[in-house]
Amino acid sequence: MDIEKMISAVQKALSIDADGRAGPQTWGAIYQRIVGPLKDNEDDDGPTVVDLRSEAIIATLLPEVRPYARELLLRAAAAEIRIKIISGLRTYEEQNRLFAQGRTIPDKPIVTNAQGGQSNHNFGIAFDIGVFEGSKYLGDSPKYKAVGVLGMELGLEWGGNWKSIVDQPHFQLRPIWAHGMNERSMLAELRRRKAAGQDVYV
Repeated sequence: MDIEKMISAVQKALSIDADGRAGPQTWGAIYQRIVGPLKDNEDDDGPTVVDLRSEAIIATLLPEVRPYARELLLRAAAAEIRIKIISGLRTYEEQNRLFAQGRTIPDKPIVTNAQGGQSNHNFGIAFDIGVFEGSKYLGDSPKYKAVGVLGMELGLEWGGNWKSIVDQPHFQLRPIWAHGMNERSMLAELRRRKAAGQDVYV
């Protein structure tokens, strides 16, 4: 049995999403099964170990995504790369304002091709990071590629692999039901689920 099948079997036994990748959700479930419930100073997503600004943005994400964002911060720190979460959930209105930049709002660069309902940020499954040196934000740095590798190792999709607009600060957690779907089809289903009040990850 290969490692992916082994991880999938463990995930099924723990009644969590069986994607064959041992990310934070899997390790958290294993921890609780073997060690026991989390301590009083920990919530269901794990201990708060990140800066307050990042934590506030992480709180806007769906519960399934939060441990991935925190783990990415930890892994980057272990690699001596300082990052913060700088964007999480956006409303359709907020997305439309971003889309207007460089179009109907002049003197600003185009930052997205996505209007409201066409971005994974609109559904709480995506977040953006910033790389920092001290308190200085680095909009361009080879460290984004290094963090991209760390995110992909966790099972996140990385915007640095995109073709239309390469978005190195962007990470998202694709639902299992969307594996094999193109982005347009996945977004259509996300819009349908949002309108119907249905869970994204079920």
